[in-house]
Amino acid sequence: MADLPSARLRLYKPAFHSCGMDCFGPLLVRLGRRTEKRWGILFKCLTTRAVHLDLLPSMSTDSFLMALRRFVSRRGTPAELWSDQGTNFRGGERELREAYAALVPDIQHQLARQKIHFHFNPPSAPHFGGVWEREVRSVKSALYTVLDSESVPEEVLMTVLLEVEAILNSKPLGYVSSDIADADPVTPNSFLMGRPDGSLPQVIYPESEMLSRRRWRHSQILADRFWSRFIRDYLPSLQTRQKWQASPPDLKEKTFVLVVDPQLPRGLWPVGQVIKTHLSPDGHIRSADVQIKGQVYTRPVARLVILPALPKDCPDAASP
Repeated sequence: MADLPSARLRLYKPAFHSCGMDCFGPLLVRLGRRTEKRWGILFKCLTTRAVHLDLLPSMSTDSFLMALRRFVSRRGTPAELWSDQGTNFRGGERELREAYAALVPDIQHQLARQKIHFHFNPPSAPHFGGVWEREVRSVKSALYTVLDSESVPEEVLMTVLLEVEAILNSKPLGYVSSDIADADPVTPNSFLMGRPDGSLPQVIYPESEMLSRRRWRHSQILADRFWSRFIRDYLPSLQTRQKWQASPPDLKEKTFVLVVDPQLPRGLWPVGQVIKTHLSPDGHIRSADVQIKGQVYTRPVARLVILPALPKDCPDAASP
């Protein structure tokens, strides 16, 4: 197991200085008599573990850029953004890069410190973003359980998302003492607003309010359900600790590998040859370029199975 990357240890920096982001959904909203789809987007501070949630009308590049502008307006400009290879993330990075290149040199020099650096994980490597993927899983599993297949008004869904954000930002970081005389634990809200919890006092409403026309009471009940799921499913998982003590040899170039593809049966997994390895900051090989039938694919080493070398006199020893 590698040491924590530098993005996880941006000490004495404001919250959301280094962020991971991902989308989840779709979620159903009710507009009059019709039902439409919406998606959620999550920004997570890699150091303070603070969370920012927003709603997307589509998975297009324009929707992502507008969500990014709302995020910057509320949280400040991040120095770096980490994500998967989503087409909306890729498209947004390209548009921002082209817009920056079109500026005159003097303005480029002035805006250089505010430029966001995008980092994209290799394809088929969700474990590279485990910090925010785990948070997305918590949000999705609870929301799907609370909402189920029910379509709610968009205003209710937005309210629930923001209350979910407040709940996640109120979770304690580290050990929580049982002694009432001890100081309150540090939470992400401590970095965002200077106090552990900024929510309004919780009010308990009967289940009959689920059918009420008072939408804010409806959203309150949904947030209460999420809080119950959060306590039951998320908090116990924080106690899990897994370590890999052995350090196997790093993957080398010209090695023949079997590429694991969960979408194909095991007998149809392609075989390729490693033509380039990518060195990670911790000094180990975490991803590589594999050539398969004339095409080059970037894959994490966790998806590559090293095959034994064939004898030189074997007719099948030719490269794939």
